[in-house]
Order: sequence, then C-alpha cells, then structure tokens
Amino acid sequence: MKNTFFLLMILATTSCTTTTKPLVIGHRGARGHVAENTVASVKKALELGVDGIEIDVFLCASGELVVFHDKTLEKLTDATGYIEELSLDSIQKITVLGREPIPALNEVLELTAGTTVLNIELKGTRTAAPTAALLDTYFKAGTLKPEEVFISSFDWNELELFYAATQEVAIAVLTEDDPVDAIPIAQKLNAFAINPNFRSLNEKNVRKIHAAGLKIYPWTINEPADIEEMKRLGVDAIITDFPERVYPE
Repeated sequence: MKNTFFLLMILATTSCTTTTKPLVIGHRGARGHVAENTVASVKKALELGVDGIEIDVFLCASGELVVFHDKTLEKLTDATGYIEELSLDSIQKITVLGREPIPALNEVLELTAGTTVLNIELKGTRTAAPTAALLDTYFKAGTLKPEEVFISSFDWNELELFYAATQEVAIAVLTEDDPVDAIPIAQKLNAFAINPNFRSLNEKNVRKIHAAGLKIYPWTINEPADIEEMKRLGVDAIITDFPERVYPE
C-alpha cells in the first residue's frame, strides 16, 4: 500500500497557494475507462497506480451491500426499477453498460485490502449500520485494517449513524454546496476531510477548511486545466475518472 495516503492524512496542509502533490483517487474505479463501480473498473484503477478508489453502495432487498451509483437501474443497465428493491441474486444477473456485473461490496473489499485505500460512499439509506458491521468482520478476521478504508456520504444522517456504530473508520463529508458550511458536521463527526464539488473551491474557502484541520478531497476533476488549478489551490486529493491525467508522464 502507498504510504503517502497515511502520511498526508496526518500532516497538516501548510499552504493553499503553492503547488502540492495531491493523492489520486479513482472515481467509481476508473470510470473513464471501464464500466463504473465494477470489479473490472477497480482493477483498472489499481493498474493505473491510484492512491485510493471511490465506490458507491446501496443495501439491496436481501440484505447485502452492492456497489452501484444510481437508485434506479435504467441509466446504467438494461433493467428497470430500484436497486434497493431487488435481491442480490437478481442484481447479479444485471450488467453495467451491457458488459460488467454489479458486484457486492465484499468482492471489492477483497480486491483492495492491502493494496489501496477504499472510499466507500454511502449512497443509499440504511447503509451505515450494515457497512460498519461488514467492515468489522474484516477487521476481526485480520484481512482489512481500519486505515485501509474511509466512509463518505452526501447524506449526513447516514454519516451520523455510521459514526454512532463505529469510530474505527475515518469519515469524509460530501457536499455540493459551500464546503465551509460542512465544517461543523465534519467536526461533530471527527471527520478528517470534506469532499466538495471542485467548482465550489477557491483560495478563501480552501484556507478556511485547512485552518479547521480538515483535508480537502474534491470531485470529479477530469480536465487537465482543472486538475492543475486544484493543485495550485492546494487540495489534498483529486477524485477523477482518469487517474493517469493527474501526473501525466
């Protein structure tokens, strides 16, 4: 595993106006290359040497956590309906973009454990408790360490439920609005980072977030000019569909 992730989680950011070397986090695996949130996409991100991988999870009707982004199936698959209303057996017969099966969370954990850091976004409701319970089984088995995973969500209620269930795992607060407004909830949950829409960032709010002792992991930054601007602002990580663009050879 790349030690830079753990080092930068501990070190304070000292400047938001000089070029830094942010971590690279593959968005939904390597979404720009392979069908998102699939085992193949995660493998591609690993091949590209990412520091971390972001995925999304829902709780399906039979009680398992599945890796998928949308509440409904129509946009990414040939199926219809709500993913939370289907059993795992039914979900595993559906393919993303007609190519790759929808994985359960445990399949992705087995790929990333000991290899890279996994950012699990709690996309659906009622995901906090089962995610905490599943991670705990891996921790007790010794196949995963708490520092190899962190949790994020736009649903701050789910983040509060996760924090109530376990404080072993780091939390990042997702937001689409002014990221400064997320500082109070981040402090309440002892979060290590705020994950904002990159377009909401500027020198002033970057400085405020860092002054509050929080990292900044913005999403989803794909264009080279935007990537360079985020480096200039001093963000701590770049979540991207194209990990190879962050540090092109």
